[in-house]
Amino acid sequence: MKVTMVCLEDGIMACGFRKFCGQVERLIPDAHFCFVSTGNIRSLLAVLTGKTGNGGDPIADSVDEMAQSLAKNDLLGFSCMTGYADLTRAVINRVREINPACFIIWGGIHPIIQPEDAILADVDAICVGEGEFAFAEFYQAWSEGKDYTTIGNFWFKDGETITRNSFLPLQTSEDMESLPFARHAGEESIYEAGKGFRPMTLHDRLKFNGLSFNTVWSIGCPFKCTYCGNTKFIENDVGYRKLRHPSARYAVAEIKSAIAAQPYLSTVCFHDDSFMAIPYDQLAEFSEIWREEVGIPFAVYGVIPNYVRQDKLQVLTWGGMNRIRMGVQSGSQRILDFYQRPTPVEDVLAASKVCAKFAPKYQIPPAYDIIVDNPIETRQDVIDTLEMIYAFGRPLTLNIFSLKVIPNTNLELTLREAGVDIEEISSSYINIPPRWANLVLYFLVVWKPPRWIFDRLLKRVRASTEEQKMYPVRATIMRLIYLSKRASDHLRHLDFSTIPGYAGYIAWRIGLVDFWWKWVIPKMEKPTRPIRRRRESLVELVEVK
Repeated sequence: MKVTMVCLEDGIMACGFRKFCGQVERLIPDAHFCFVSTGNIRSLLAVLTGKTGNGGDPIADSVDEMAQSLAKNDLLGFSCMTGYADLTRAVINRVREINPACFIIWGGIHPIIQPEDAILADVDAICVGEGEFAFAEFYQAWSEGKDYTTIGNFWFKDGETITRNSFLPLQTSEDMESLPFARHAGEESIYEAGKGFRPMTLHDRLKFNGLSFNTVWSIGCPFKCTYCGNTKFIENDVGYRKLRHPSARYAVAEIKSAIAAQPYLSTVCFHDDSFMAIPYDQLAEFSEIWREEVGIPFAVYGVIPNYVRQDKLQVLTWGGMNRIRMGVQSGSQRILDFYQRPTPVEDVLAASKVCAKFAPKYQIPPAYDIIVDNPIETRQDVIDTLEMIYAFGRPLTLNIFSLKVIPNTNLELTLREAGVDIEEISSSYINIPPRWANLVLYFLVVWKPPRWIFDRLLKRVRASTEEQKMYPVRATIMRLIYLSKRASDHLRHLDFSTIPGYAGYIAWRIGLVDFWWKWVIPKMEKPTRPIRRRRESLVELVEVK
């Protein structure tokens, strides 16, 4: 049988999909893995304009070409987020027209968040929970011709009949330890309009990911923010609020395996939802093993202000952490309450002061996520956010996102009840309208002006729903200056995790990246707090896996 797994998203990062594919490859060694990149969020055009596509033209015009190739399979698995659901549905339906016998499963975040929508596509099944062990059980039954319709974490469709099965227990840390590493190397295909699915090349990997390796160590988040898809995961199983992760030894072994296959990897980016919530001793153990056996920088994206502690930041920085990203979202307590984020503004400010202590000497300036264009924000709410950023510890940078509503979340329900006309999710969250308040955010990254200048800037601020003048030219100029500063911050550390293309690869090839990290960037002294390490097996996990 011919089996193919397909991911549709804005790039080829796909951390969850790649972890799932590691399990698929263990079960089906000759399975194929394909990527349909609807756009490159890191392309120069997207970075400069702040615009990217979510499955729009010209990729949507290539549905038939994609389907003609994929329809040759006996079993197809699709994975996507909600922003790419329409494109995925179109490909699925066309595959069914070409090959009615192909068994089609739709997984990923969209079927979990909106199962009633996903099951309407011309599929045989959707996966509504964690897929690794559920798929293993399904594949054994399906390939042996046995009944598979009672397997948990799946809905099955036979004509008009839909079987909605219950959820399996969430993976335990021990379960996660037993899984193979995420699939980040080996033979993969990428779709190119007019050429179909072709082998993925080094050029493709550098184009989308630069020198970075993207992964997650832990799963779960203690928060239940209304705008986040995690609310649906928690609704399905409250245990999702608890952090689960394999051992530090397993996490490091996975990275070593990836570097062995792609030796140019020079930064590892952890996309966990709440990395800093992991207990200190486990972070310290991870840092010590990392420093001894990996020795390249790593970035942590999952930072919640409530869990920022100086001792954790210190031990991780000592281990090799060179960048953090923290979710802030708003400086208005009213809006934070609306998002159900249990972090007072003063705690966010305090966390920023702690984070600032490690940059720029040891780290790239921390990045803070901000959500703009919320339709219920008042002018004062917008000003409160600008005031908070003005008071933040420096240096800093911002990741600015326009609010987009994920269907079937608490946020969608709340806004509909408030009578808000919800913008389609197909519009990208990085398309930032050139309003004055958004320009001021870019400005604050570059320079903290004297108070009297800042007060003058605030006078022109309006709520996003108010009629106001747009500044597209000024926005382009300010965004260019803001991005130039971000690029210089990364280049000062010779970090190419967010700078795609061959420039970083050439710097790595001539040994400059390794030299810079070892001899130019200052290293923090080992923390005085003792690091307690658990007893480890002498068997290298990288060999076992």
